[in-house]
Order: sequence, then structure tokens, then C-alpha cells
Amino acid sequence: MTQGAEDARSLAAVIVTYNRSDKLRKVLDAVLAQTRKFDKIYVVDNASTDGTPEVVASYTDPSVVHVRLPRNAGGAGGFHKGIRTAYEAGHDYFWISDDDAYPQPDALELLLKNLESFDAETKWRAPFACSRVNWVDGSLCEMNVPNPVWDWPRWYRKDNAQFLVRSCSFVSVLVARWAVKAHGLPIQDYFIWHDDVEYTMRLARSYPGLYCPDSIVIHDTPENKGVNFALVTEENLWKFKFGARNEASRQLRDRGKYGYLAFAHHIRQQMKGGKVPWRLRRQIYRSLLRGYLFRPGIVKV
Repeated sequence: MTQGAEDARSLAAVIVTYNRSDKLRKVLDAVLAQTRKFDKIYVVDNASTDGTPEVVASYTDPSVVHVRLPRNAGGAGGFHKGIRTAYEAGHDYFWISDDDAYPQPDALELLLKNLESFDAETKWRAPFACSRVNWVDGSLCEMNVPNPVWDWPRWYRKDNAQFLVRSCSFVSVLVARWAVKAHGLPIQDYFIWHDDVEYTMRLARSYPGLYCPDSIVIHDTPENKGVNFALVTEENLWKFKFGARNEASRQLRDRGKYGYLAFAHHIRQQMKGGKVPWRLRRQIYRSLLRGYLFRPGIVKV
């Protein structure tokens, strides 16, 4: 593909934010400094109360667009709205990320290169390409590790490192327009947790996505821990309740009662191993039961 043809591709960034105006400024600075520029940068603001509108307004670059929601719709609702907005604007690719993740200058360029070269060199089309996500100390960020498929190194080459994955997080993933058209939007009713895994798994029904370890993003989280129900506490219980409900619903949809029960058993074992207090376990079990009846719809574009 020629440089001119690549430049003709319209790229949009979708960044969902809620009350992180200090980190959002760092994110926007990093996004604007990309070696491959975005045509539009949609900042989806979940009704923040910390001066986020003023931060966004301080950027005079016409590519930065403030999309303010009337209420906090969570990450899931924000990504749903942001991708819909970018899709309706006619963009060809959608780069999705959080408001506390800082892409290295060539992160987008490398994702785009991998997606376009993969399409050109194989008979397949990858629906998305995701970055390596590091924590602030340079180690691998535990909560953002993609899930590989069984033949993950099939297309690996020394001069073009890429591996096949069935799902990834919403921290630096580039999604092709055709994939959104084919599979719809993220499930906004999830609010938070598992919306990224469910969505990228749905996109990967066409063909697995690409993990591109040379494309690097720094995820500025307070601690480097994965999603494990052994870690449930009073403070994070509300998040794990959403996670249990959402994944239980998805497991039932995709794998039937066996998948649902296997997931419930997995959670039980994790909480038991972590010695999670029974008062917290009971609330997670109730969320699993809610997941059995939870039937969120998938919106097509």
C-alpha cells in the first residue's frame, strides 16, 4: 500500500473519561503526538464533575471533539456512544482507549501497519489490532493481557511481530469499520467490565484479532493486578458485581448452561482461595444469578 493510500484512511480516536481530568490531559497530549495523526479525537465524557469540559476546551486543535453524555453511562455506555458517533461520521478505523492510558508516539502507526499489511498479505481480514499494555514501571499490565487463540503464532515473522488473539481489553485497540458494520457496537447495558472482552470476542467471529507487541501503551493504574475474584474487597465489590453479572450472561449466551455453571464454579474457587469474606461472596453469587436472567441486546449500525 502506498503512503498516499494509507493517508487516505480516516482514523478516529475514541477515549472515554470520567473524573480524571489530570490524566486525560496526558492522554490527549500523547494522542496528539502520534506519528500517524488522527482525523478526529472523540472524548466521550461520562458527565464528569471535575472540570473535564474545561480541559477538553483548552485544546484548540480542531480534531479534538467533546462528546458529553447527560449521565454516567459507564465505560460500556461511553464506548458504545463513541464508536457509534465515529462510525456515523464515516471514519475507516476506530482507536479505542481509556482515559489513563498513554500511547507511545508510534503506537497507532504500528497498529495500522499491522492491520493493513495483514489484509494485503493473507487471504484473511483481521477485525482489530491491539497494543502491548505496560504498567507505569514498564512491566506487563496484568489486567490488559490479550487472550490468544490456539494457533497464535501462525502469521508471526521476525520483521513483523503479530500474534492472533480472540479478545483484548479496550486499552489501545484499533478496530476496522467493516468489523463494526458486521458485528455491531459494544453492549452499553454492561455499564463496566467485560464489555471489552465480549466485544472483541464478537468481532473475532470473523477472524482473530492481532496482538502487536511493538505498539506500546502505558496504563497508569494505581496498582498492577489482574481481574481475579480472589481480590474482592468492600471497596471494589461494586465492580466485581458488574463483572460477575456481565460475564455470566455472556457465558450463558455463547456456551449455554454448561458455560454459565463452569464460570460460576471458577468464581467460587477463586473467592474460596482468596478467603473472601462470606458477606461479600453472597453478593457476588447474587450477581451471578442476575446474570442468568440478564439479556442485553446487541445494537447494529
